[in-house]
Amino acid sequence: MQQALLVIDVQESFRRRPYFSERELVPFLANVQALVNEAARRDIPVVQVFHEEAETAAEPGNPFAVASGFVRTLRGLEIRPQVVVRKTVHSAMFGRTADGTTLEAWLRERNIGELLVTGIRTEQCCETTTRHASDLGFRVRYVTDATLTFPMRTRAGREVSPAEIRERTELVLEGRFAQVVPTSAALA
Repeated sequence: MQQALLVIDVQESFRRRPYFSERELVPFLANVQALVNEAARRDIPVVQVFHEEAETAAEPGNPFAVASGFVRTLRGLEIRPQVVVRKTVHSAMFGRTADGTTLEAWLRERNIGELLVTGIRTEQCCETTTRHASDLGFRVRYVTDATLTFPMRTRAGREVSPAEIRERTELVLEGRFAQVVPTSAALA
């Protein structure tokens, strides 16, 4: 089955958010880079996805606004994608290429049936894209150690670690929406 590697929201915008942490950044980037390199070696299309938001009076200088200059590849990742997709919602499947083609249509035009999902944030855009792609009939390999997230706080004030968030994401995706795999098995 033809595959494509999705690299979702691995962009400088996140460095400008107060929750950004470099704690797990180095291994994350190494895993994504290994997948990008191996996909290129095997002629598997690499799709780079960027999240964009409008700059509003409520959030001047929004790092996800194109005008900010931060909607660009996160430093430390070298990528030469076959296509760049831009989105304004959580699911990359709604994203569009420069000519307005949806990611879903771009994938179907190339008879791609299986997606490898990587990127930032584990429980948000990566998980949402996985669920959406699965519901559209794509097979999905969720490459858990090639996703990145940051600590979050519950309503009660407890901090939830990135490891806990990944564990919960793996639990809800595995066997329902995706096959959860490590980088070492993603392209096996």
